[in-house]
Amino acid sequence: MRALVAAGIGLVAALALVFAITAMGVPPGETSKKPLHTTVPEHP
Repeated sequence: MRALVAAGIGLVAALALVFAITAMGVPPGETSKKPLHTTVPEHP
């Protein structure tokens, strides 16, 4: 029974944290217009 209560408290705490972060809003981020180029090593 204690494990169930602890799991419930943990779930509520996790959801509260998610909602708090969501309420604060996502920080404005900028993406680069340049595509990311990756190189593949040559096969022997």
